[in-house]
Amino acid sequence: MMMSQLRKTLPLLRGGVQWAVSRTCSSLFMDSDSAGLVLQSQCTDVYQNLALEDWIDSNVDLQERSVLLLWRNQPAVVIGRHQNPWAECNLPAMRAAGIPLARRRSGGGTVYHDLGNLNLTFFASKKAYDRKRNLKVVTETLRRLQPGLDVQATDRFDILLNGHYKISGTASRLSRKSSYHHCTLLYAADRSALSAVLRPSCPGIQSNATPSVPSPVVNLKEHAPSLQWEELLGAVAQQYASEFGLSSSSVLVDPSDDSVFPGVDLLAAELRSWDWTFGRTPKFSVKTLLELTDDQLPARRSAQLCMEVKGGRIESCELDVPADWLPERLSGELSGVLVGERFCPHRAAAAVTALLRSESSELHGRLNKLCDAVVAVMG
Repeated sequence: MMMSQLRKTLPLLRGGVQWAVSRTCSSLFMDSDSAGLVLQSQCTDVYQNLALEDWIDSNVDLQERSVLLLWRNQPAVVIGRHQNPWAECNLPAMRAAGIPLARRRSGGGTVYHDLGNLNLTFFASKKAYDRKRNLKVVTETLRRLQPGLDVQATDRFDILLNGHYKISGTASRLSRKSSYHHCTLLYAADRSALSAVLRPSCPGIQSNATPSVPSPVVNLKEHAPSLQWEELLGAVAQQYASEFGLSSSSVLVDPSDDSVFPGVDLLAAELRSWDWTFGRTPKFSVKTLLELTDDQLPARRSAQLCMEVKGGRIESCELDVPADWLPERLSGELSGVLVGERFCPHRAAAAVTALLRSESSELHGRLNKLCDAVVAVMG
């Protein structure tokens, strides 16, 4: 049962879920007399942490209590709900490095996560939603820890260091009664990895998907080398408690523990799925030139590729290939086998295998090169 199914049955489950929470998380959510809570995730899996966000938003009564979740991940790229991963990420580089891609449920731009990046999620009722106040917690924490740092929140709800370098970006999600606002905080992230993976992997994309806005970034550690990770975590929790009038200290939680957070594994499973990560991409088109080479022809040739992609699947495909390089019959057959397939190099390569096997003439090599060029476009 995925997130959509879970939400449909939530009115039936909610009573049972809250009972389970009262039995397993009573010290956290049900019996606490505090107006707020600070949680620190012990997990570094991006899907589990994003699932925990969804779980808290769906299952915790935020009308009377606010929650701050502190978390970090092993290297991962996280795109916004309405973004196009092929336009935002270098997917081949991510595969080579073993870096997963996740689509969150909030809007905003693409971010790179690793263990040097602190994520903060502020949960509140929809009425109490206040991004300025949340960012004040972060900026006041940094000023208190490092009085020499010039940190300011912007009108875009980013945080800049020295008026120029971005150290924090923001995204949020508002439900009918609840809200959450999450932001990053670059402490000591791998900036070379960040720049390597946050670049397009597919040329010629035309889309209405939300594009990221590139900004120069810097790590806090580069300007405050004495700042320690645990010191930062403790100060953020303390500042949050001070800002919202709380008395509780931070609590360690394991978001992969389904006995503590019933149903969280189902949420994480959907976030891992291809249908959510790629299939939820807004409709887009691809129009690009493919460079073709052949030892028998002295001059290079170019073919034009035009595709329409909806729901992550190829809805239409047109290939305009010079007739002296490959007969129209073969380029048309290639287009035909790709329609209906996922816009995915592995699935596309599998789809054209049968076509390549059926062509045994001297044109087989050229068809193979054309197939490779088309598949390469898909990242």
